[in-house]
Amino acid sequence: MTEISIELPDEASTLHLAQGIMSRLAPGALIFLRGSLGAGKTSFVRGCLRQAGYQGAVKSPTFTLVEPYALPGGRVYHFDLYRLNDPEELEWMGIRDYLETEAICFMEWPERGEGYLPKPDLDIELLYAGSGRRARLRGDSPRGLALLAALAGTGEFSFLPSVSGAMVGGGR
Repeated sequence: MTEISIELPDEASTLHLAQGIMSRLAPGALIFLRGSLGAGKTSFVRGCLRQAGYQGAVKSPTFTLVEPYALPGGRVYHFDLYRLNDPEELEWMGIRDYLETEAICFMEWPERGEGYLPKPDLDIELLYAGSGRRARLRGDSPRGLALLAALAGTGEFSFLPSVSGAMVGGGR
């Protein structure tokens, strides 16, 4: 398993982390976003979309399940599975069609789709940490592992109070 833990003292730090990740994502990437209500999952997606040049409103797709974004560099799909009653509903909405494209997909509450979702490239958990947040990033594919290695090697997040990680080959 490869994991990096990053302290995020404020929303600006969360947005900066998101922008750094988005700048390294390749088409077809699948990112899982975990965390309690209000932990910053949608803010994270907003930071990614801003990095990609999107300037419009970014809202949680809690009631629509998915929000599509057409960007100059390709498509982004933002899923929120919080209100999913049964993971099989993903089949009815055509989840495979979304995942088999060259779009980047962000999936909030992926545990609600267990059994119907493939392993992600990157699994991000946002946790409350005092008045800020802590992000745990895990790579679950060669693409995700390469992304974490690139992030760990850049020093790009040196402004944050704490970045720690264990870089070990293999998956979870």
